[in-house]
Amino acid sequence: MDRRSFVHRTAGGLAALGALRALSACRPDAPVPAEDGEFVALRERYFLATLELNPVTSTYLGGDGYSPTLAAVNGKLRDFSPAALGGEVAFLQSVLTALAAMPVGTLSPQARIDHAVVTAQAGYMVHQLAELRYHERCVDTYVAEPFRGIDWQIQGMTDAGNGLLGTEAEWALVVARAGAVPAYVETAKANLLAGKAAGNIPDRRLVARDGIAGARANVEYFTTTLPGLATQYIGDRPFGPALIDQLKTAGAAAGAAYASMAEFLVGTYDAKETTDRYAAGEVEYAWRVTNCLRDPRTPAELFEYGASQVAEYEAKIFRVAQEVSTQASLGLAFGTDAEQRTSVRAVMDHLAKDSPKDDTELFAWYREAGTRAVEYGRQQQMFDIPTDYRLVVTETPPVLRSSTDASYYPAPPFKTTGVGRFYLTPTGNDPGALKLNNRSSVATTAIHEGFPGHDWHYKYMTQHAAEISDIRWLTPGAVEDSFSMWEDSMASEGWALYSEELMAEASPGRPYGFYEPGEYLYMLQAQLMRAVRVRVDVGIHTGRMTFDEAVDYFAAHVDFFPDARAAQAKDPVAKAAFDTANRAIYRYSKWPTQAITYNLGKHNIQDLRAATEQKLEKAFNLKAFHEKFMGMGTIPTGYFREDFLTG
Repeated sequence: MDRRSFVHRTAGGLAALGALRALSACRPDAPVPAEDGEFVALRERYFLATLELNPVTSTYLGGDGYSPTLAAVNGKLRDFSPAALGGEVAFLQSVLTALAAMPVGTLSPQARIDHAVVTAQAGYMVHQLAELRYHERCVDTYVAEPFRGIDWQIQGMTDAGNGLLGTEAEWALVVARAGAVPAYVETAKANLLAGKAAGNIPDRRLVARDGIAGARANVEYFTTTLPGLATQYIGDRPFGPALIDQLKTAGAAAGAAYASMAEFLVGTYDAKETTDRYAAGEVEYAWRVTNCLRDPRTPAELFEYGASQVAEYEAKIFRVAQEVSTQASLGLAFGTDAEQRTSVRAVMDHLAKDSPKDDTELFAWYREAGTRAVEYGRQQQMFDIPTDYRLVVTETPPVLRSSTDASYYPAPPFKTTGVGRFYLTPTGNDPGALKLNNRSSVATTAIHEGFPGHDWHYKYMTQHAAEISDIRWLTPGAVEDSFSMWEDSMASEGWALYSEELMAEASPGRPYGFYEPGEYLYMLQAQLMRAVRVRVDVGIHTGRMTFDEAVDYFAAHVDFFPDARAAQAKDPVAKAAFDTANRAIYRYSKWPTQAITYNLGKHNIQDLRAATEQKLEKAFNLKAFHEKFMGMGTIPTGYFREDFLTG
């Protein structure tokens, strides 16, 4: 769905705000309280400078729709040269100094929140660049950022009608960004060599999977895929032939640069190295939890919390699996703990028999589940859903397939063009993977990535972008790689996981809400997986678990395959479960604290909902609560809980 059509807001939706009137944060086009003037000026300077320094982030957010001064940024890539990074650190330190000198107590409530957000963001980037010197090891950033920048350019292009996208000027910026790749890659090589000399070395898995494999995937993307997309989206418009020729030339140079990058990585890092270099460490992990996620708990407390969450959701799964077993006359035993675990696996094997025959049917099932979810939301009057709202499911681009099975990429909030994308990774018609994506399992993913999860959340926020403070959209560091701060995940991923359980709330004649019992079982498994993530993410990054221990723990507790590692040679389902676990732990290893944002963010929303309901009692309105929450932007509830409950 094109976001421009997402403008419908009923009188009922407006009335529902009632006692939960949505707050309007300061924006450049909104009146600024006198007491906030100095801070707002600094905030806007920081925001614009951040987008100028991070061109791909600017593209992601639609920075050129925010300010015309950012239009040319879409043709650039980030300057990772030592001189540029030194200037960035100096600027961020000046921002932190100015923030520290401000009398925070005199600011308006929303400005106080933003003051804390900017302080955390700027502090994080100084930490990454000046203290950790992460640019000397961020292999995944160097490989993924140019692709993402161009992919998001295309997402945000002007709809030219009849399936065509982009103006001549927009495509010229794609050519410019592709043309910037060779110099970008050379800077990356120099930084990585400096890191190696200093002993600041990326983990071998990052080098192999995101680095070498990703660089080689980029060769195909820039030399073949991108010119093909341009030909498709430009069509027979007059500017097409010359521009496509330019893009082919720039793409060939970019492809050659990434071919050289792959060989550089092969020659620079020892393929036989066995040392693990992914762990953040106890102190670093604790700092990120506090600074980025606004959670007061220690790693030790979170590690035990993860175990308690795993136990809670396993107990629920055992109960529902027994119900499914009884309904299907499977005759399974649920007495001992071992019997319960074996029987859960057997129930899942039974449900997996109803699986898609190929990837074409797989995609059809996801689209059908998404459509059902939207209709259920309308029937239950959960939200004010526009009549033209639709959910689109798209194949994951090849360069992103190594680290995701399903994901969502939103439209740029500051532009009037572009569409959000629910990405689903093809299985290659793998029998085991298709069984894991059976008819009962697809619903919860469609809800998480689609409605009322990410797709609904971001489209709502984008429609109301003028009411959300600019810096609450930022993703400091990079957009979804190991450089990122992940504060936005507490809200976005927390909301998506909350949505899964929201759809399970009982309604008349439907004890599991939207879900059938088999679907509900898989929803619980999805919740269990996010609980497992807390345990393993803390574990691998603080030395409480090895990589292999985390893989085995994941397979045993998420897919109930304690012997997946041993059984994978003979059992395709065990192999799929082991491969899923291995990919999952790899993802967590390169993104410390990202994996825990789902469970922590969900519980923050649920706790806030309970506190709000207790405060308002009969005046509480769930629609209004949801609207006010989404109106706070993609920042953790730790920033606004107090203001939310007192405002």
